[in-house]
Amino acid sequence: MAALNYRAIWISDVHLGIRACKAEFLLDFLKQTESQYLYLIGDIIDFWSLKTFWYWPPLHNEVVQAILRKAASGTKVIYVPGNHDELFRNYVGQTFARIKVCASAVHKTADGRRLLVIHGDEFDTIVKHSKWLAVLGSGAYEFLLFANRLVNYFRRKFGFPYWSLAAYLKHKVKNAMNFISNFEQALVHEAMKRKVQGVVCGHIHKATIEDHDGVLYCNDGDWVESCTALVENHDGGLEVIRWADESVILLREEYENCHSQRRLVSAN
Repeated sequence: MAALNYRAIWISDVHLGIRACKAEFLLDFLKQTESQYLYLIGDIIDFWSLKTFWYWPPLHNEVVQAILRKAASGTKVIYVPGNHDELFRNYVGQTFARIKVCASAVHKTADGRRLLVIHGDEFDTIVKHSKWLAVLGSGAYEFLLFANRLVNYFRRKFGFPYWSLAAYLKHKVKNAMNFISNFEQALVHEAMKRKVQGVVCGHIHKATIEDHDGVLYCNDGDWVESCTALVENHDGGLEVIRWADESVILLREEYENCHSQRRLVSAN
């Protein structure tokens, strides 16, 4: 299968180091795609979780190795740390294994637009002013993701597709919706302040591309729920890739399930 070739790729909120991280999907995505630029915009490694419970299976190390191989082969890899991997902010301006660490970046698209690249936690008042509450919320979120795994285990048993309990609750709770709206407006305002045409961020695990009065707001989503990335095509066009729908892993699993069902029907 030929690799999907893009001009730029943005990923964030991978959260390597927690059980909910869908590292197998991300590894597949990295293997199946190529790009001139690869932006890692925060929360790639979840040091908050690793401080309390060490979880680092071989698959998580394979993801790190895949990124290092891309950097070594000529992909321009830019790392913009987030709040869960904030210790890397101590190394802003430095380059490690051809990966440049930046507080933020400005990406120029093929059609000439300038996009601010930033994780976004700087515009989250809870993270900024009440870190203990943010850590507590992160723990509750991990529990919700665990519950989500159980829900989807039984959904698969009955032939239903993947469904995100966390995303459903975020869209149903009014305060969560208000937080997302305020977050987006704050990022748009920052883009206007820096006189760029748009912003690419992560942090809130909600992949989208929206126009806010002429300013482009893009969020690349996450790899614990939606398995999404933002990509730039070679003409400068932007789109969200939902790898849970595209992944060869998923397609292979579906094929094997169908094949098994056919064998059972034939046996009967």
